[in-house]
Amino acid sequence: MLKPSIVVVDDHQIFRKGIVSLLANENLANIVGEASNGQEFLTLLSKIPLPDLVLMDIDMPKMNGEEATRLAVEKYPSIKIVALSMFGDEGHYYKMVNAGVRGFLLKNADIIELETAISTVSAGDTYFSNELLRKIISNHKFNTTPEPKVESSIITSREQEVLLLICAGFTNEDIAEKLCISPTTVKGHRTHLLEKTDCKNTASLIMFAIKHKMVDV
Repeated sequence: MLKPSIVVVDDHQIFRKGIVSLLANENLANIVGEASNGQEFLTLLSKIPLPDLVLMDIDMPKMNGEEATRLAVEKYPSIKIVALSMFGDEGHYYKMVNAGVRGFLLKNADIIELETAISTVSAGDTYFSNELLRKIISNHKFNTTPEPKVESSIITSREQEVLLLICAGFTNEDIAEKLCISPTTVKGHRTHLLEKTDCKNTASLIMFAIKHKMVDV
């Protein structure tokens, strides 16, 4: 199986080199570049073939992960970026999703989760750390600030079932098996949900569902 090409962007050299070594030693990816900030990353992208995946830190000097992601997605719409997150970064989640990331991975993730995130996003899906997603949902559960509600009539009962499973981190194939429908049908429901919520990708759909309290916790 062909290994995905990956660029790692993080201003902490020890962490960045650690990720690079781990990916190489575990034979999970071909590292095609490194950058210590967003400016370096954008310069690197102009010099190399578009990588299959980018692991992007959020808080960096000169240019942070949000701006670097936004500019990269504007120039390379098909680029797949996963944010490398730490607990305490909650204020950046929506901004990073709106900028175009395909998911979030905690920096303390183990090798199995790292491999899962890489394979999932490289295949065109999204990936959210379950631990991280639970924390985001929990924060909104206890947030007393009222959020605008989505008109329930625009979402069918089947779409609601699919949405809940998407937010739980299941793939199209997993959802199809659980609901006894075809993956193609699931894909259709996912597309309708994106259209009805005006979300541009599954990552933003998950954030939308949480923000508008469409996920019951």
